[in-house]
Amino acid sequence: MPRNHVSNTPTNHSKKERLLTASNHNNTMNYSETIDWLFQQFPAYHNLGAQAYNPGLKNIEELSAFFHNPEKELRFVHVGGTNGKGSVSNMLASILTESGEKVGLFTSPHLFDFTERIRINGIPVDQQFVVEFCEKVRNHSWNIAPSFFEITWMMALAFFQQNKCSIVIAEVGLGGRLDATNIIQPLISVITNIGLDHVNILGDTRAKIAFEKAGIIKKHIPVVIGEKDPETFPVFEAASNEMESPIILPRKDIHFPEGIIGYQVGNYTIVSAVCDYLETVGFNLNKETRENGIKNLKQNTGFFGRMEVIAQNPLIIVDCAHNAEGIHTLFDSVKELTQGTLHCIYGTSSDKDLKAILNKFPKEANYYFTSFTNPRSIQIADLQEKVGTSVEKKHFFNDPIKALSKAQESANKADTILIFGSFFLVHDFFEVFFEKGLAEKK
Repeated sequence: MPRNHVSNTPTNHSKKERLLTASNHNNTMNYSETIDWLFQQFPAYHNLGAQAYNPGLKNIEELSAFFHNPEKELRFVHVGGTNGKGSVSNMLASILTESGEKVGLFTSPHLFDFTERIRINGIPVDQQFVVEFCEKVRNHSWNIAPSFFEITWMMALAFFQQNKCSIVIAEVGLGGRLDATNIIQPLISVITNIGLDHVNILGDTRAKIAFEKAGIIKKHIPVVIGEKDPETFPVFEAASNEMESPIILPRKDIHFPEGIIGYQVGNYTIVSAVCDYLETVGFNLNKETRENGIKNLKQNTGFFGRMEVIAQNPLIIVDCAHNAEGIHTLFDSVKELTQGTLHCIYGTSSDKDLKAILNKFPKEANYYFTSFTNPRSIQIADLQEKVGTSVEKKHFFNDPIKALSKAQESANKADTILIFGSFFLVHDFFEVFFEKGLAEKK
């Protein structure tokens, strides 16, 4: 569980109780107390799952009005999609940082600390701003019960506006049409791809999910569509025609900077298309700037945990792929890097379609299934039942670090260990890697 989440236990406050507890507070809290209050006071998707989803823009519009509509003073790139939106957002932010822009970056979830969600040129929002912003929310009597995500997004907008960011890269939280981020009017919108994820919220077909994602397409504002898929592209065409918004398709015949490997090749074609458009409206994003943006990606954004090599001998790769499409793409990418036998450590949230995911697992690999510390983790008994006979070589653990120890014990120096699945599983591993000095924290 990321640091500063003082309580992992979802609260049982009714909407009325949340309204009452969101006001009439006079005690000043420190940062840790503020984060605890923020996670308990408002529904947080990472703890509650679908229960925390609050579709519609009424809440965010009321919040924005209270904070004097900071989004109206900012320029945006709006990034949605099922997989790859985090990579695309961070690469764009890094390239724009290299070009000399003051770049706000809003992403989710975080791996370690809440402040990772809100950055300017790679530097997280300062804790004092978080405390002061939440004080303003706590001391106002609301007629709404804002979600954790809505509060966080408004905090980001206020921070970016206060610091006069010249451009903001905003990653959609969930879906698009009814997502809190959809109050913005961007310079350009992006939809990376469509997969079957969050089907209990967004719909049970890729076309239905595409409709929700297409909701970020705005009147006369161009949109980059990352893949021309026969099931979803007609949905985007219909939305873009209605909005009179030109569709931009990424080109494949482009220069790829050093360090772009595996599935990041596809993500970078999207980034390149966005950069090409931004150049037409006055940004300086030449070849050298783009190369430096990728070279300095972690330094400029704090981005890690995607196709990231953490250690050698054996090779250890960490990735946050957590749905069937993302995992399929991940395994295709890992084939390029794998040496020796592949050992896979995997953990997932309880709401994922594990049957569809397991169908993507290579049969010849060794598997170490594990639960993790976040309350949304699937439990071992459920894992064992659902995995069944779908893979042959398997072990089960109630602690991801024990799973890692077993994998390291089983692997020889010529093998590959892949750690993948939930963001919260990856968090648990990075805690250990940083403590041992095996990875450099940014």
